[in-house]
Amino acid sequence: MTQPYRLSTGGRIDRSRTLTFSFDGKHYTGHPGDTLASALLANGVHLVGRSFKYHRPRGILTAGGEEPNALVGVGRDDAHFTPNLRATQVELYDGLTSESQNRSPSLMRDYGAVNDVFWRFFPAGFYYKTFMWPRKAWTKFFEPRIREMAGLGRSPKTADAARYAQRFAHCDVLVVGAGPAGLAAALAAAKTGARVILCDEQSEPGGSLLAEPEAMIDGLAAAEWLKAALVQLAAYPQVKILPRTIAFGYFPHNMIGLAQSLTDHDGEWDDSKPRGRLWQVRAKQVVIAAGAIERPLVFPDNDRPGIMLAEAARIYLERYGVLPGRRALVFTANDVAYRTALALHRAGCAIAGIVDLRPDAGGPLVTAAQKAGLPVFPASTIAGTDGRLRVTGATIKPIAGGSGQHVSCDVLLMSGGFTPSVHLFSQSRGKLVFDSTLDAFLPGAPAEACSVAGSAAGLQSLKEVLDSGAAAGGGAASYQVANAPLAQGGFIGAVPYHGDPGSVRAFLDYQNDVTAKDVVLALREGMRSVEHVKRFTTNGMATDQGKLSNMNALGIMAPVLNKPVPAIGTTTFRMPYTPVPFGYFGGYARGELFEPERRTAIHSWAAAQGAVFEDVSLWKRARYFPRGTEDMRQAVARECRAVRNGVGIFDASTLGKIEVVGPDAAEFLNRMYINAWTKLQPGKLRYGILLREDGFVIDDGVIGRISDTRFHVTTTTGGAARVLTMMEDYLQTEFPELDVWLTSTTEQYAVIAVQGPMAREVVQPLVEGADISAEAMPHMSMVECRIAGVPARLFRVSFTGELGFEINVPADYGRAVWEDLMESGRPYGITPYGTETMHVLRAEKGYIIVGQETDGTVTPDDVGYAGMIGKAKPDFVGKRALARAAFAAQTNRKQLVGLLTDDPAHVLEEGAHIVADPAQPKPMTMLGHVTSSYWSDALGRSIALALLRDGRARTGEQLYVPLENGNARVTVVSSVFYDPEGVRLNG
Repeated sequence: MTQPYRLSTGGRIDRSRTLTFSFDGKHYTGHPGDTLASALLANGVHLVGRSFKYHRPRGILTAGGEEPNALVGVGRDDAHFTPNLRATQVELYDGLTSESQNRSPSLMRDYGAVNDVFWRFFPAGFYYKTFMWPRKAWTKFFEPRIREMAGLGRSPKTADAARYAQRFAHCDVLVVGAGPAGLAAALAAAKTGARVILCDEQSEPGGSLLAEPEAMIDGLAAAEWLKAALVQLAAYPQVKILPRTIAFGYFPHNMIGLAQSLTDHDGEWDDSKPRGRLWQVRAKQVVIAAGAIERPLVFPDNDRPGIMLAEAARIYLERYGVLPGRRALVFTANDVAYRTALALHRAGCAIAGIVDLRPDAGGPLVTAAQKAGLPVFPASTIAGTDGRLRVTGATIKPIAGGSGQHVSCDVLLMSGGFTPSVHLFSQSRGKLVFDSTLDAFLPGAPAEACSVAGSAAGLQSLKEVLDSGAAAGGGAASYQVANAPLAQGGFIGAVPYHGDPGSVRAFLDYQNDVTAKDVVLALREGMRSVEHVKRFTTNGMATDQGKLSNMNALGIMAPVLNKPVPAIGTTTFRMPYTPVPFGYFGGYARGELFEPERRTAIHSWAAAQGAVFEDVSLWKRARYFPRGTEDMRQAVARECRAVRNGVGIFDASTLGKIEVVGPDAAEFLNRMYINAWTKLQPGKLRYGILLREDGFVIDDGVIGRISDTRFHVTTTTGGAARVLTMMEDYLQTEFPELDVWLTSTTEQYAVIAVQGPMAREVVQPLVEGADISAEAMPHMSMVECRIAGVPARLFRVSFTGELGFEINVPADYGRAVWEDLMESGRPYGITPYGTETMHVLRAEKGYIIVGQETDGTVTPDDVGYAGMIGKAKPDFVGKRALARAAFAAQTNRKQLVGLLTDDPAHVLEEGAHIVADPAQPKPMTMLGHVTSSYWSDALGRSIALALLRDGRARTGEQLYVPLENGNARVTVVSSVFYDPEGVRLNG
């Protein structure tokens, strides 16, 4: 249980405590302050996974969030298991259990590696041409196999036991990245009194300063300056520092999404505490100080375990006290790798050589390496590497040609320069500019109130980084810096080497196994856009979002297309910047809270009576009330008879309700609905139709005028929020001059519908302060009164065709009033009925339900309501659309009609198509479809409503409804099946 690659001193880890963890069932040790990656390296473990396509062995490549290889699953059980976590970001804790991915049966022996043997047969885009023949093989063979192989990590089968919190926040300055630039920005902003949020994805602030043992800032060692800066920031009450927090997305109006890990690092797994928190931050100013990412070099067989980025190796050395290997070979195109070689040399690692692509490399670091006796190979390249599960050596060749030299090594470090982290800036729609000196894109003109500081802006010296951070934070500090060398030089594309290009692979995208030759093949196949190349090769589509591969891909494309890199452009930078567990986005919305189950005040009474419920929008509604052994058809028939012959009671509380108040309330409704409202008298009701701007029906409902300045608007159950949003939109953007207030009262009122010939006898004894006789309160009128001692709005309205009342009372009194009505109706056999009965009763009368008799393409005329349109109104929403010539010219629009089947017992299927000739060869000419279909107990037969082309002109015509077991012949009739004269409405 020793750590053979752990140095005896150095780093920021806590050596006083030893932690035990497991990887693929084998136990290892580490220390507090380690990541899983650093602890594995300390134990000599480089092999951590397999690539997606060829299942090639993969090792730890980086030390940060850009890691493409070291993806692991972490968790002690299925309920606490998270796949695809980067080992470079997983903080070590005692008892941590982790596993590698994309291998079977084991990491060392993976059957999927057979793909690598046949790699020549799986070039980029091979699936576009391979899986086309034979046609049936796709569904029978190819697709099932591909689905079995797809994916990387193991998906848990148990629900995530963790909780996730969410929070909104506002600040003056949000600083993304707590490295030297971010700290300087936060300090400068805090000194001005600004509210500051400073976030960083690492476990502690500091960024690159956490691995800077030699740099001096303002006379202090980097570590001491960092400590002092954090003390200063902590003294400001308006500053909030968020470690372990990833800024994953930049949204319009300076909103930044942050994912903060709260408990993953402690291993306690206390499910009563949130595992993480999603922050939605609105900032007046955003400072992006996200640093830069080291680029790998593209050379043959550059993907073996033990090949890693040079700066990552230095971080493991300086921050974690870990040697990545005993004998290192360095391959570079800039000076920073010399710094790594020198640091490793001082720590006791043998340096097999420094291979430099540049012919004339010079400077302090190069000189220091030469003085230290480190072998330097200028103007040279690596033509190949050896090793199966870990690199064992490489071949060095002069770029100009000549014989090669083989050297042994157990770690190969590479550095192709640095790419500024412009992902967040690009997500904000900021423009990028190409810097040919750095071979990288830099932030240009911003689209939001944001600035970019430090390495993310392409700055290289520590002084420039600190000064730019201070300037971005609103300060003018000038830092004094020493012993911090520049990271000069860079290279993009595939490095030159001598050999058969068809026999070697130089990898760009390590996770998806995309090689340099794949990009060339895509161009040869005719791809020219970088987006097309991305999709043809899958380069940049791995979980690292192309952070390591995109620039090298552009470097390969440029000479082939004979275009400069800026002319090729970049792919789209999409969120999240690094993967975020789904739980963060779900937050509290899980289980019952995922789709909150809304219940009316009368729900508990209905449940006690054995009601069968259904989901209607967000509400639970009683569908029917079975008695004894009744099935739904029997229960609904009984409920229908009760309403038609006696009295029924129905819970209509879920109807949307909006209070429209103000001096201009009538004018506002006049502009929104198709019919007139200004002359509607207080105490009267009117049925209203609401259209979209395109002239199609979006909602309907009964509206009551309470007073000259107040209306009670009802909407459909599912349309409540949609209608209120639409009204608010028009009030704010189209009619701002109107003096109107809108308030949702859907949940404030319980609504009880009492329907049937005996309805008045049931309601009358409970009414105080109003005359509800037929003469005093005719159909479509309303009164404010008290019912059962409770303040109420009583509507004389019916959705059944019978004498009816709708009672609106405060929701808290809903059940009490319901029970009083049930008691009052007992002598009359009052019967509760549900939504299924309501549907049958309204269909018998030809009343529409928006969303059932309408499909988003239905006009008022299509459903027979053209007469409602206020002809004298100067305007209303949708009027201009209805006046379009296209509408006037259409003579075969679908119109609402009734259908009667030849077989009275045959209930048609809703949604079934209607045709004129069932023998017509396919594709048949569809004339319309069935919208509603029920058994009508009152009529003793089935009935159906339908939308039928030129339907009203087809009255009496016989058509057909093709069904699975034959064709049903139907006759087109009026949509009103029951009491067409409407005499029953008056009781």
